[in-house]
Amino acid sequence: MKLSRNKTADAKERRENIRLSGEERRARRRSAYFLAPSVLGVMTFFIVPFCVIIFYAFVDNPINKEFVFFDNFVNVWNNGAFRRAATNTLSFSALAVPLAVVLSLVLALILEAKIPMKSRFRTFFLSPMMVPVASIVLIWQVVFHYNGALNAWLGPLGVNQIDWLKSEYSHLVIVLLFLWKNLGYNMILFMAAIANIPKEPVEAASIDGAGRTRIFFSIKLRYISPSILFVTILSLINSFKVFREVYLLTGDYPYETLYLLQHFMNNTFQSLDYQKLSAAALIMFAAMTVIIGLLFFAESRFGKDVEN
Repeated sequence: MKLSRNKTADAKERRENIRLSGEERRARRRSAYFLAPSVLGVMTFFIVPFCVIIFYAFVDNPINKEFVFFDNFVNVWNNGAFRRAATNTLSFSALAVPLAVVLSLVLALILEAKIPMKSRFRTFFLSPMMVPVASIVLIWQVVFHYNGALNAWLGPLGVNQIDWLKSEYSHLVIVLLFLWKNLGYNMILFMAAIANIPKEPVEAASIDGAGRTRIFFSIKLRYISPSILFVTILSLINSFKVFREVYLLTGDYPYETLYLLQHFMNNTFQSLDYQKLSAAALIMFAAMTVIIGLLFFAESRFGKDVEN
């Protein structure tokens, strides 16, 4: 009798396992059905084009399809326009990205303090996100044109008129545009990170006599290091997107210091030189991968003790 009951229990357990495994398979199929459109879209618009770019970068042209190894990369690297565009883009990102991270963090710390009209300041810094790109370009044209508002304000002070977008100051004008547009969003991200810092370590450090500066650099900065990494990567990506505003302000061939990598890509695409375009895109991809990898490495080293 006992053996019969054990066999019955084992049979029930097997049926239950079969039923659960069947439900699990159905759940996986449902998940696959929901994921299929996204996977198909990523394959169609990202993975497959990227593979095509790799193919074009190593052949002489799409018709002959003769493998030329790294010749296209060498030609691109020796191209004066590419080197000028790469230098301008890197110098712009090297200046704009740290400023965007540091200034937005400073603004977040200021707004976290008890100051009057905090909500109005927050709205003021977020307002550029609601302004369309065309309106931003119009504002900058009105302010920085040769006959614009800035020259009109500086004229009574004895400053000669300057065509700001066609002068040595053009780089700074675009950096100012980038900061005006991105500081608000970065500030909100930092405010959220600061609000999630545990209060216990801060209170313990205050009891031990640590000052605000010591608490910030020793405790708060370590806890918000993942947010700093995220904001840095986001700002780096946005620094490459500033081409839209520069293009609308200056066209295909801007002043020398504003000729960015996206200008080179756009002009190369118009000339249908797919090999040069593909090689330049892969060089740009490799550079971005190295930079982002170094940022991840630095963040993991800096915030390692906090995570542990």
